[in-house]
Amino acid sequence: MKSDRSKGEGPFFSAEDMDPDRSIQQGQQSAHQSDRKTSGEDLAAIFQRLEQHIITFMKKELKRLRKLLSHDYPECPSVEEEEEENEGQRGARDGALSIAVHILRDMSQETLAEQLEKHGLFPRCQQELKHRLSKKFKSVFEGIPRQGKSASLEKIYTELYITEGECVEVSTEHEVRQIEIASKTHVTKAETPIKYTDIFKALPGKDKQIRTVMTKGVAGIGKTVSVQKFILDWAEGKANQDIHFLFPVPFREINLMKEKEYTLMEFIHYFFSETCDLIFSIDDKYNITFIFDGLDESRRPLDFQNNECIYNVSEPATVDVLLTNLIKGNLLPFVQVWITSRPAASSQIPPECVDQVTEVRGFTDPQKEEYFRKNINEQEMASKIITHMKSSRSLYIMCHIPVFCWMAVTVLVSILTEGKTDQIPASLTQMYIHFLIIHAKHISQKYKDIWNQTTVLSLARLAFQQLEKGNLIFYEEDLRECGMDSNEASVYSGVCTQIFREESGLYQQKVFCFVHLSIQEFLAALYVFLSFSIRNTPDQLQPSQFQQLLSAKEFHELHQTAVDLALGNEHGHLDLFLRFLLGLSLESNQKLLHDLLPQTGSSSRDTEETIKYIKEKIREAQNPERCINLFHCLNELNDHSLVEEVNDFLHRENRPREELSLSQLSALAFVMLVSDQDVEEFNLEHYGRYARSDAGLLRMLPVVKISRTVK
Repeated sequence: MKSDRSKGEGPFFSAEDMDPDRSIQQGQQSAHQSDRKTSGEDLAAIFQRLEQHIITFMKKELKRLRKLLSHDYPECPSVEEEEEENEGQRGARDGALSIAVHILRDMSQETLAEQLEKHGLFPRCQQELKHRLSKKFKSVFEGIPRQGKSASLEKIYTELYITEGECVEVSTEHEVRQIEIASKTHVTKAETPIKYTDIFKALPGKDKQIRTVMTKGVAGIGKTVSVQKFILDWAEGKANQDIHFLFPVPFREINLMKEKEYTLMEFIHYFFSETCDLIFSIDDKYNITFIFDGLDESRRPLDFQNNECIYNVSEPATVDVLLTNLIKGNLLPFVQVWITSRPAASSQIPPECVDQVTEVRGFTDPQKEEYFRKNINEQEMASKIITHMKSSRSLYIMCHIPVFCWMAVTVLVSILTEGKTDQIPASLTQMYIHFLIIHAKHISQKYKDIWNQTTVLSLARLAFQQLEKGNLIFYEEDLRECGMDSNEASVYSGVCTQIFREESGLYQQKVFCFVHLSIQEFLAALYVFLSFSIRNTPDQLQPSQFQQLLSAKEFHELHQTAVDLALGNEHGHLDLFLRFLLGLSLESNQKLLHDLLPQTGSSSRDTEETIKYIKEKIREAQNPERCINLFHCLNELNDHSLVEEVNDFLHRENRPREELSLSQLSALAFVMLVSDQDVEEFNLEHYGRYARSDAGLLRMLPVVKISRTVK
């Protein structure tokens, strides 16, 4: 082993041989050279086949595009076609369209190119619009917007009672009174229910084209949910597929648009970017529907009388001018328009601009029971709640409003689960106090030190100030006016979701509102009650008629001032506010609030003085509607003396020929209105001489309205 012969010559390593990837690279290069030779031979064949495929595809697309141009308007693609066509296929079709349009323009066929471009874009724009609307409206928050939680609209939707409405006119009753009237009107009128899907169809016996529909209904009755179901069914291809484009634009989002001029197309593109490539004209044969939800939330003047008339979709104008001309039919006269509104605001649209008026009446009595059984897991408890609600007519009538049904379930399930049957609310004020307490307890457990007297006062003050202005929707400037900043409001809306919420507009501007008008009215009354009790408002309110309330020295003076203000309001907008304010004065109700708020309030003497004052006003009453509300106020104060007198009179077998006083006639009207019995025949002669006098007839007018026959 030591000799030279024992080993051979070692291998020679060059610098190149030292590269570990060298041999691999050499092998790959050799393979690539072989592949390149093969690919070069195959490429011609591949492109030959590609050319054949492109020619076949383009021939098919040109045939389709030609078919589009042969119609007055493009046919709507079927749902199956929409589902089968993927994004790549849509992109290829758009490419074929662009090529055809480009070549037509090279051929100097500009008109044909424009028509083809417009008709060819139609299916894609419609598909994208449907996809967006389906995604946006398939879920709904019932009663409250729970963060991150929602329910399928299909699962919770309950058919609402929609019927032909009266002519667009100013309402003279508070919305709660309208609910009471509606509860009796269901059975006293031969009405034809209208399905939400048929909202643009003429009623039986009326042969006319329906272009503009006004749907009225009180706050929380279900107008927006009906609109949402209409939109979802269209977007999912289930109904109204003769509509080519559906544009739902809530007034609360229109409020957020800048004060500048827009063309109609810019207005549409502002909300629906899917249509940015389309331009509509008066010559189009498209079926287009606009839905303007929440007219009562509009902060645009909608001056139909003085706004200029415009007819060109390319003519810029203010949003107010665009809306009035679109509703009038000057702009795109072939489009359909659906407007929803609370009754008091519906008169903003002139009657001559409305082809059909419908009315959402909410739940019928069977639907109320269906709602309770559907939303309460334990059927025994559901039966107890239904029985209790039926025993209190004022509460049961409120259940025509879906939101109130949800509130009642929230309160009564909580009370019965805890076994506190002695605390079951019998009045409206008690129901709302319990609702506030339950919510406060929930927040206190989840978010410590957030829900306190300061929180209550801040929200209540906002409710109070905006109630006078008639605003249900608030913006950041409204919050600043009452000393709240948007960050503070966002915190409240994040934790007080059952009472106050924040929504985002199209471009994430913040919009705030209370869950329902009645919650706003309750908090406004609570603010006055607390401010008067602790005499410590955050700062001076702006001079207004409400300032009179806080200038009183005693509680009974406060109540009397509130009664006078409510009676002086011709539209009854303060009726429910008054009921809540008086209900809060009861010591029993104040005890319920003891853990949440300081123990302050009126005395039994104040209550007696207030009852006496209300009875005087009933004797003097000139407005029968305001008079009916005074009886509701007596109920809140737990005084039923006048009603008991009338019930005693009605239940006597042999009624003596005694005369009912005017006050008793008003009590009679109240009893008949809240009764669960239908008024088949109303005979004035049965109620004495005063009932047949002009003053007596005026008192009984609300009953006359809901009676089948009157003698």
